[in-house]
Order: sequence, then structure tokens, then C-alpha cells
Amino acid sequence: MPERRTVALVTLGCARNEVDSEELAGRLEADGWDLVKDAADADVAVVNTCGFVEAAKKDSVDALLEANDLKGHGRTQAVVAVGCMAERYGKDLAEALPEADGVLGFDDYADISDRLQTILSGGVHAAHTPRDRRKLLPISPAQRQESAASVALPGHGPAAEAPEAAPADLPEGLAPASGPRAPLRRRLDGAPVASVKLASGCDRRCSFCAIPSFRGSFISRRPSDVLNETRWLAEQGVKEIMLVSENNTSYGKDLGDIRLLESLLPELAEVDGLERVRVSYLQPAEMRPGLIDVLTSTPKVVPYFDLSFQHSAPDVLRAMRRFGDTDRFLELLDTIRGKAPEAGVRSNFIVGFPGETEADLAELERFLNGARLDAIGVFGYSDEEGTEAATYENKLDEDVVAERLARVSRLAEELVSQRAEERVGETVHVLVESIDDEGVYGRGAHQAPETDGQVLLTSGEGLSVGRMVEAKVVGTEGVDLVAEPLDGSLACSEEAGR
Repeated sequence: MPERRTVALVTLGCARNEVDSEELAGRLEADGWDLVKDAADADVAVVNTCGFVEAAKKDSVDALLEANDLKGHGRTQAVVAVGCMAERYGKDLAEALPEADGVLGFDDYADISDRLQTILSGGVHAAHTPRDRRKLLPISPAQRQESAASVALPGHGPAAEAPEAAPADLPEGLAPASGPRAPLRRRLDGAPVASVKLASGCDRRCSFCAIPSFRGSFISRRPSDVLNETRWLAEQGVKEIMLVSENNTSYGKDLGDIRLLESLLPELAEVDGLERVRVSYLQPAEMRPGLIDVLTSTPKVVPYFDLSFQHSAPDVLRAMRRFGDTDRFLELLDTIRGKAPEAGVRSNFIVGFPGETEADLAELERFLNGARLDAIGVFGYSDEEGTEAATYENKLDEDVVAERLARVSRLAEELVSQRAEERVGETVHVLVESIDDEGVYGRGAHQAPETDGQVLLTSGEGLSVGRMVEAKVVGTEGVDLVAEPLDGSLACSEEAGR
């Protein structure tokens, strides 16, 4: 019997990429590949790259080179790039990085097994010529669903030769394809939290962002596909799902109902075994009163607001092709906290944008001081090729951008620490995520995975990974909380996440 082929997936970037990797893993395992965690133990190392900003692209190249170094020293025979950077640059990346044995775009995902086998056998699969993926779907959102079957949409199909029912010999733990765009999926870790892709692409035209050009126009997954995948994840032991996309507030607009998320969330919250539902990537300009109501009042749906503010000075926001200002953003936060005083709020900001003045920066600082955000990401502006902002005049000197980045980052660090201290005395519901010699760690309802800090529990007696525990916040360590489990603290599923 021939030795089975082995493959390792190395994932960089955002939670959307993690979902894409699990889809690729599902396709590969269904086609007979063995999945291994360590690239050194794999015949093929597949690096799921990020193409968002320069730092992320550098990390992706470094990961490809690191995997390439394994060749000739162990089992690894080939290194293949997939993901956003591979899609964005295609043949240009292949020419610039000959260490990669293959560069595969989104259109290759449905045939990923054949592509890897060709490369592993010494063949060559020509890298694609990049194209603007926004042109692959109709301009009108209402017409996109009919055309979507012919377009590769990572994270939601189409499934390769998807059967009507799961075959009897489908590997244990592999999610079957249950609809025309429902993918196979294999979990790559045993964490009690998993992301579920709600949509792909983006119709916004922020002047600093290239994502729509290589991720395409916005298109929603059907609610039944989202529900079925969530049920499967709950059966696998997942306790919290996080809905991800480039813009969750647009969900349903191409399905004829811009308020579809408001009706979907209560259904997701009723999935057996699930303790918590979290929504990420919300656009402030698209927040609706009804959506705020559902996010702040639905049991198991956490009052968590990942709001993409980016700045608060009106002139900078207009140059970014975005909307709002300091006062309107603060009013939005007041509305949210009026309904859920303990709601979690995080956001990212760009400083040093072309034309940003000292007065603009002071306006951003005014907003940050008044916003009481739980987590803040700050980035210095840099040109992204193919974006409108890259053509702007009035670029700031690099040293000015660096100084402003350091200045706002210091303020952000101070403010999130203050916000954490405000939570001392609060009761939080903590999802336990790790237990080791250093302690028991988890996250409260106001903390998303990897980005928003964590909770250190003062006692781990009777606890296990995946359990929900009620605890009182007794201290802080920067953005992180220290909490003491309460007597009888294993929260029942009805109360978890509120």
C-alpha cells in the first residue's frame, strides 16, 4: 500500500484566513491527504499568506522562506503559497520568490489536491495573472447570488463534487458539504472557539484599502449554510463562534434583506451546545438601531462591538472615503452603553494619513479619551499599491508618521489599561481556553480571541478547557483582567455570555 501524502497548513493573517485554511484542510483530507501540524513532517507545506499591509506581507514571505529551509533536511519536498498575498500578486510573487514551488490563487482552491499533487510530482502549475475580483460579480448586489456559483469564494464554496449526503467513509471530524456553496471543513485545532464566515468581499471603497480588489465584491452566505456549519462546530465541542467577514453589517443586502443578521443571530444562539455568539467587523456608518438591540439583548449573543472607526477627524475620514466624526462616534458608543453598560468595544486607527494635521491628531486623541475602548489597534499609514491614497499628495514624512504612531500608541496603552481597571468589581463570564503551569486563562464577553486581552483566573479547581465560569474581577495586568471564580461558578448555558 503506497504511503499516504502529508500536508501542513501554516496560516497567517486574520480569522477569515483561518476559516479558509480549514476549508482547504477539509478538501485535502476528503481527497486522502494526511494533515500534520508541523511543516517539517509534511510532504507539502502550504502557507496561507496575508496581503493586507507591508508588515503582514513580510511575515508571509518569511514563513515561506522558513518552510523552504526545511527542504532537503527532512520530509518536506515542496512549499506552496495560497491566500491573499498569493491571490493579489500571482505570477509576480512566483517570479520574485522562486523558493515557493507553487503560487495558487482562489480559483485553484476547488482543485487544491490536484494542484499539490502536480507540484509534489515535480510538475509546474503556472501562477495566475492578478485581476480585479470586483469585476467577477454583477455591480448590483441583488444579482450576485445567481452568479456566485461560477466564482471562487474562499470559505463558502463551491464544494468540489459535493455529494447530496455525506459518504459513509467520510473521515471522522470532517464537516460534510451540505449545500451548493457549503464547504468541507476540518478543524485544525481543538480550541473551544471557532470563526464562521458570514460573507466574503467588500463594497466599500476606503482609499487606503486594497482588500476589495483581491477579495472581490461583497456576497453573503445563505443563513442555512451558516447555521449548518455552526451546528457542526458545536457538535465538535466548540462553545463560542465568531462571525467574520470584511463587513458584517452589510450581511443580507444581496439576499434582499439588509436586516438578515438581526434574525440570524437569535437562531445561532439557540444551537445546542453553543454558549456564546460573537460578531466582528462592524462598520460604524452602517450600525442600525435594530442590530444594536439584538447585540445587546439576545441571550448568548455577547454585547461586543468591533467597530472600524479608523480615525475621528472629519477631514481625514473624508479623505479615507469614510463617514462620521468624533461626536457622532461618541453618540454611537453612548447608545450602545445605554443598552449594555458592560459592552465590549474595540477598534483600529490609522495615524499619519496624507494631509493629517496636528489638529486632526488632537481630534483623534479627543475621541480616544472619551471613547473608553477596551482594545485599540494603532497603525502608521503607509502606501498600499493600487489604492487611491497612494496617489494622494501631502504625504507626511516617515519620521512624522513614526512619531505620531508612537504618541497615539502610548495613549492607547494607557487608556485600555484604565478601561480594564474600570472593570474591577464586575462579574464576568469567562470561557476557559488554556490551563497550564502558569495558570488558567480565558476570555470574557468583551474580549475577542487573540486581539483583546484575556482573563487570568485565580483558581482552576474543577475547571477544564471549554467550560464557562462566572468570576469577579479583582485586578488587572495592563489590558488583561485577574478574576476570582465565584462559588458555584460554572455558568449555565442560559446565562453564558451575558
